[in-house]
Amino acid sequence: MNALFRRKPISEIRDEHVDPQTEVEHGLRRSLGVWQLTALGIGAIIGAGIFSGAGTAVSGGPNHPGAGPGLVVSYVLVAIACGFAALCYAEFASLIPQAGSAYTYAYATLGELIAWIIGWDLIIEYAVGNIAVAVSWSAYFTTLLSGFGIHMPSWLATDPRTAFQGFTAVHAATPSTDPTMIEAAHAWTTAPHILGFPVIINLPAVLIVALITWILVIGIRESAWANTVMVILKLAILFFFIAMGSFWVKPANWHPFMPNGWNGVFAGAALIFFAYIGFDAVSTAAEEAKDPQRDMPKAMILSLIATSIIYIVVTLVMTGLVPWNSHGSADPLAAAFTERGYNWAAGIISFGAVIAMASVLLVFQMGQPRIFFSMARDGLLPPFAAKLHPKYRTPHVTTILTGAFVAFFAAFANINEVIELTNIGTLFAFVLVAVGVMALRLREPERHRPFRTPAVWFVAPAAILSCGFLMYQLPLITWKRFVIWLVVGLVFYFLYGYWKSNLRDRPAAGS
Repeated sequence: MNALFRRKPISEIRDEHVDPQTEVEHGLRRSLGVWQLTALGIGAIIGAGIFSGAGTAVSGGPNHPGAGPGLVVSYVLVAIACGFAALCYAEFASLIPQAGSAYTYAYATLGELIAWIIGWDLIIEYAVGNIAVAVSWSAYFTTLLSGFGIHMPSWLATDPRTAFQGFTAVHAATPSTDPTMIEAAHAWTTAPHILGFPVIINLPAVLIVALITWILVIGIRESAWANTVMVILKLAILFFFIAMGSFWVKPANWHPFMPNGWNGVFAGAALIFFAYIGFDAVSTAAEEAKDPQRDMPKAMILSLIATSIIYIVVTLVMTGLVPWNSHGSADPLAAAFTERGYNWAAGIISFGAVIAMASVLLVFQMGQPRIFFSMARDGLLPPFAAKLHPKYRTPHVTTILTGAFVAFFAAFANINEVIELTNIGTLFAFVLVAVGVMALRLREPERHRPFRTPAVWFVAPAAILSCGFLMYQLPLITWKRFVIWLVVGLVFYFLYGYWKSNLRDRPAAGS
């Protein structure tokens, strides 16, 4: 049993990045200041969550009520929950200022089994989350093409479930007049058939993932400057949406403000949590921060505050343009203009979203193989996962495998279900980080902490309770899928990782 909770010494984690002869760091270059880290956080946060997920949260779905304009309250609740988690992340980032994020933190504090679980769980955040980003990118890309008079066959730009739902809604006793449902129904009726089954696939989502994977295999480094440029582009597009949309807002669309009461607000909070999952990207840059103990907490909190304000204003404009129950598409910001007849404005939004979400795809698609790389380096995954390309020096095997996984499911997955699964996985990771902070405070109270989570015995439990509450709001089917995912991961661990771990033959260690 002790072997399951064997911890990787913090000193050993640090030594992995120090030359044993010169005692000089040879890890990533420490070149990022607080504003660059904040820009990284904003860049990672602003993506499909606001460009796509907000529409689902506003209008609701078969498994959850819509929040309506009350989604602005949902954003405040989620920002508070993420703020508690961010303070816990900040303590670890200053204590272990290395790449690896929650997986590394868990290995040092909660033991190998929990580290495996959180590493497996992070696949949901990065790889599964990228499925949702790819699907949303596809929706905006097809909208952009239509602005130039290029119309892809609908059966090549959607998923089978959405197409069937549209077909059912349009042919119901009271036919749906929602343009999104009509388009989905068209995909179902016009799709070619093989052996009696309609061939429906989201081809643009597959192609963008393939392109991103190829770029990452040959090697690409995003500088702080390039990331800042992408942040400026994203913010410019959102400010354009706010500025133009505010002229056409109808205040009557904000009534009722909370059409489904607090149930809708809480369900919306659980869904739009997807919009915030990028904030922990700041913690992955701890090894590149000039002064992590000072700058990491500031960057996390500043990025959360800035994006929360933007999200709230965008949601008010979006729900003011179009009634709350008409936002079910994967491209709600562009669709809001389209439904008002302003196709040129929708085209600008689509162009910005295509560029912005491509950058998010790149960042998260880059992160997942490196988590596999870290796990393989610790012996928990087969050695091939830790191999680097002989020419490009990238983890090419896991990059290709991750790309294939994301592309396959992006071709057929429903974005709503993917977002829900991503949320529960990320929330679970946040809970474990908060538990880890308290565990290390009890186990090693004397250890020097450059940044200490303030009021840790309030903040950490608050992070656990608030994130747990958001998990509770997710549909039962999402919980079932999450449990199945964890069980599959545990099977892999006990068949391989438990026996091959680098810590397997060592006595239990603590620091």
